[in-house]
Amino acid sequence: MFASFRLSMAWLHTWFGLVLGYVLMACFFFGALSVFDREIDRWALPETRFAPQPMPSFDAVLAPAFARLEADPAEYAANISAMHDAAKGPQTPRLELPADEYWAYTTHRDPVLAIGAGFRVPLPKDEEDHNHIHGNATIDPRTGDFVRSDQLRIGSQWFYPMHYSLNWNWKNLGIFTVGLAALVMLAALVTGVIMHRKFFREFFTFRPDRHSQRSLLDLHNLSGVVALPFHFFFAFTGLLIFAGTYYFPVSQFQLKPLHDRHEVIEARETGLPHERAGIPATLASVDAMMAEARRRWAARDMAGEVGFLQLHHFGDANGYVSIYRAGSDRVALVGEGMHFKASTGELLHEDPPRTAVAETNEFLTGLHLQHFEHWLLRWLYVLGGLLGCVCIATGFLFFVGKRKQQHARAGDPGSRWVDALAVTAVTGMVIAAVGMLVANRLLPADLAGKGDWEKLAFWGLWVLALLHALVRSAPVAQARINPAWREQCWMLASLAVAAVMLNAITTGDHLIKTVFTDPYWPVAGVDLILLATAAVAVWAARKLARRERIGVTMKSPQPAAEVAHV
Repeated sequence: MFASFRLSMAWLHTWFGLVLGYVLMACFFFGALSVFDREIDRWALPETRFAPQPMPSFDAVLAPAFARLEADPAEYAANISAMHDAAKGPQTPRLELPADEYWAYTTHRDPVLAIGAGFRVPLPKDEEDHNHIHGNATIDPRTGDFVRSDQLRIGSQWFYPMHYSLNWNWKNLGIFTVGLAALVMLAALVTGVIMHRKFFREFFTFRPDRHSQRSLLDLHNLSGVVALPFHFFFAFTGLLIFAGTYYFPVSQFQLKPLHDRHEVIEARETGLPHERAGIPATLASVDAMMAEARRRWAARDMAGEVGFLQLHHFGDANGYVSIYRAGSDRVALVGEGMHFKASTGELLHEDPPRTAVAETNEFLTGLHLQHFEHWLLRWLYVLGGLLGCVCIATGFLFFVGKRKQQHARAGDPGSRWVDALAVTAVTGMVIAAVGMLVANRLLPADLAGKGDWEKLAFWGLWVLALLHALVRSAPVAQARINPAWREQCWMLASLAVAAVMLNAITTGDHLIKTVFTDPYWPVAGVDLILLATAAVAVWAARKLARRERIGVTMKSPQPAAEVAHV
């Protein structure tokens, strides 16, 4: 089929990248935004603009908040019939479900605290299953007051899941699509390395003054080579993280009986009860347990704060409290758990030293999820993600540029479609993200279902960007530039500036205040990035306009220079 193995690798690289490059573009871009998802949350929710807080007192703050938690009405309506055994008696009303477990979670970047509960179904069909109806909330850890739960945390609840699930949750198809794209990306990286015999020279080669096709290929190669370890690592570890949960969930299917038996044996060996005893018991001071956990961590020469707290079998004699250390001072995602008997505060179990395999897994997982405090490394993550975007975008442009004249002579509309999809995946995607922030500031704070309107704005703007790119793609059929690139750059710049101005108008947190008079860098950082985005968009729009005016048509480079890209 091909004259050489290298040409076959070039074919795979080109078509793998073209078919799933649009998915990978979203993964890289929203993955880069996810590095600062909590900061974007604070920008989007002005009532959370205060300093991050440690885990608060359980006895004074968390216990009253837990007591006010209720089972989620939608989850109750959807699942209670499947869980409840009607032959044993009537269903328990939602507000009367007894709490079985509580949890609270925070990080060094969270001003607010996430809490949740699992409410037990008293007459279940299967006693062995995890028969819980859940309830979640967010509280102000300074007071214990609930923060409105119907507002969307745009960073952590929208941009962050977008990079691994595309927010396509039906049958987990988004997660499987991203997993397929990650596999394809690994193949594209390997084929890309095989294609480029002059690998190290291309690490240092960029000729922006050369023909546009040549400079595009240089930038594609440079961005791919510079960030090659980053791209390979994140594709691999992303697959690793989801492998046991979604891609190969043997513990929930083929090996479920063995998995359940393992839980029973593990409970017996650790002394942590697997089932409720059915005997009521009171709860000892959890604050005292937290203090003891901190003392033991300090004795191990790893002093730290509590990051995650969980109460199991609440109100039962077999109840116990698990306390995990916030591991933000290290890369590996470890918790150094301490487990106490709930009724007495007696230490039942300390997590033992980890095996080499477990340590490797925790290090790779922690490096991917970046819960650590190292700010320089976080910015390197952002740079790596944006380099991935540049690599994919230049690949799209190079593909279209090579085929414009050929398709124009043949009357083939293929290049128009690819170019329009490329516009949508590059400028359209950023317009959707920035436009969502604009919608966040324009919509009233007390609007019911505000988060749903923000999501609608996101998808609506992205669809409009696609339609605009298609409508304006006629010049591509004549081997010229699609004006949608320039026009969407101007739209992006306008939206970015509007977001900064609306933030200042609606909250009073303008840049002079957040940078100089009352520094608050999470909000200032988002505003500054928006202004930088506007500046880059204006520069790109002006450059595209000059190229359109002088009628520059992208031509393919010499055959010897493009043999690597079929």
